[in-house]
Amino acid sequence: MSLYRILRPLLFTLPPETAHQLTLNGLRLLGAMGRPKTGAAILRQTVLGRDFDNPFGMAAGFDKNGDAISGVHRIGFGFAEIGTLTPLPQPGNPTPRVFRLTAERALINRLGFNNRGQMDALARLENWREKSPQARPVGVNIGANKEAADRIADYDIGAQRFAALADYLTVNISSPNTPGLRDLQSGEAAGEIMRRVRAAAPDIPVLVKIAPDMSHDDAIGLAELARAENIDGLIISNTTLARDGVASSRHKDEAGGVSGAPVFDMATDMLRAVYRASGGKLTLIGVGGVSSAAAAYAKIRAGASLVQLYTGLVYEGPGLVTRMKSELAQMLRADGFSNIAEAIGADARRADKGENVT
Repeated sequence: MSLYRILRPLLFTLPPETAHQLTLNGLRLLGAMGRPKTGAAILRQTVLGRDFDNPFGMAAGFDKNGDAISGVHRIGFGFAEIGTLTPLPQPGNPTPRVFRLTAERALINRLGFNNRGQMDALARLENWREKSPQARPVGVNIGANKEAADRIADYDIGAQRFAALADYLTVNISSPNTPGLRDLQSGEAAGEIMRRVRAAAPDIPVLVKIAPDMSHDDAIGLAELARAENIDGLIISNTTLARDGVASSRHKDEAGGVSGAPVFDMATDMLRAVYRASGGKLTLIGVGGVSSAAAAYAKIRAGASLVQLYTGLVYEGPGLVTRMKSELAQMLRADGFSNIAEAIGADARRADKGENVT
């Protein structure tokens, strides 16, 4: 049993946000203790024009303000995504706003884009870049302020600010915790946001993060729009408003999005559908319910080039990343792949040939 498994009951006596802040503080200290170790060659690949030591990334929401980037890399992640960052600081929704659903290995959160604002994070990211020029990739997740008079303009502002510093930008129009934000996923608004972000950040990769609650047809339509607007890829997916997987939890009626194990199937099914419809011509990042190498491998075979996680760490601890890297390398070798890139979309290709994929 890992040390984290022993300490977790004590950590879970604390409010979720308190435990989260303690974890961030620890990672910030860890990040000052040296560089991360290089992983197995079979896991290395070039995606979006960037070199990734391994496919595992810390999802947005964990290190909103970019306080612990080096620490996130230090525990083995191949990349980190900070944010969601809004142009102006905002406190988010009233507390309590994060709930552990331990039996379901899930969380419900209604944080509401709480962050110290883009200018605060921008200064920190500039300083980090100066000290760590050869570090692993860092994406910046941008959003709109709740009270913004023009939410589309907020995405333009974020793209302009981080275009020179981020390895990629993520346009978050899928959080369920800012009223009306998900309306930006459809219609003219989505296209306008994509056009303005691409114009503001013409030289770096841009991805759009979508909700798992969309129909597959709508997700495929958004993917087609992304290709038409020269967007590089999609992150599939954000948290869900569905309660099917947490119906027996005492927290099931709490407002907010569900993350963790209950999201895995719906997010992976959407990932697979979008990959097949787009013919693999968009870069897809799979997120939702990843807490094992097997889950990550399923997303890769469904079409994900990279995989993100967050809730899985809450239940498994920081050693999860190292364990997943070792186990994923073994799985790839066992299936005859010489590099992870060969496995991306493998199940979709089999399905296209009429083979049974289970």
